Amino acid sequence: MTRVLLTGGAGFLGSHVAATLVAHPGVEKVVAVDVRAPEHPIEGVDYDEGDVTRAAGLADLMRRHEADVVVHLAAIVSPGRDHDLEYRVDVEGSRNVIDACLDAGVRRIVVSSSGAAYGYHPDSPEWLRESDPVRGNDEFPYSKHKRLVEEMLAEARGEHPELEQVVFRIGTILGPTVRNQITALWDGPRILAVRGSDSPFVFVWVDDVAAAMARAATGGPAGIYNVAGDGRLTVGEIAARLGKKTLTVPAGVLAAALRVGRALRLTVHGPEQVGFLRYRPVLDNAKLKSEFGFTPTRTSAEAFEEYLATHPGVARR
Repeated sequence: MTRVLLTGGAGFLGSHVAATLVAHPGVEKVVAVDVRAPEHPIEGVDYDEGDVTRAAGLADLMRRHEADVVVHLAAIVSPGRDHDLEYRVDVEGSRNVIDACLDAGVRRIVVSSSGAAYGYHPDSPEWLRESDPVRGNDEFPYSKHKRLVEEMLAEARGEHPELEQVVFRIGTILGPTVRNQITALWDGPRILAVRGSDSPFVFVWVDDVAAAMARAATGGPAGIYNVAGDGRLTVGEIAARLGKKTLTVPAGVLAAALRVGRALRLTVHGPEQVGFLRYRPVLDNAKLKSEFGFTPTRTSAEAFEEYLATHPGVARR
């Protein structure tokens, strides 16, 4: 029987993972740790307060709950203006969690990385595999932070093989309540497109991510895996499904507009966002299915359809 402690346990993904774990017959205890109380507590889940940016006390927290598996989800996904805070949570927080796991004798850590760790680069392969380099983008903090965290994890694998690792590089997560910088692209009357780019997206439904996390916490093989539904959707296909036209803008024009908009504090996004839109990391999930033994129940297209079914105001009917 496994005793699992989740960081970021009160968040969107953390709540889904906690609910899946507490229903798993192989899990004895689920502890959701966060800086805030959950909006909707889940029956059977123990909640505790903890801040990954504060190293003191994390190992004691793990020991007190006798955790043998830690699922590390705490991160800031949506970029803002406080990049120092984002770095403290994403990078320093991950270092603190890794160190605490080693101190407390935790057997396994499961980490939610991202396809963003590969970075947004014009020379990326059409389909990214786990053997491809993790390059990130220095100009895009979330992507840079995910690269730095993966470098930490690689170092820990070499120096501390006793701490098993499952690292999930996750595509764009969709769910019934999700709202983020990607879903915001679909809310307007037209869908922004960068001239000359298909901007393909890979999607995964949140329940599939939670199920993969539960497998990782209860005995799935250690390793690094891309987590995404089969297939991909281009920005043109997304626009067609939404019943909306695209607004196609040259990359240089869009970069200039974002530069001005950020200078005027009209948006937190800058010209680096052009690369985010043009050079999407498209994740190959073959290893997830063949080696980890998990197949998402929904393809990218099906996850997008379910998102539309739970957000009926997005698409034009």
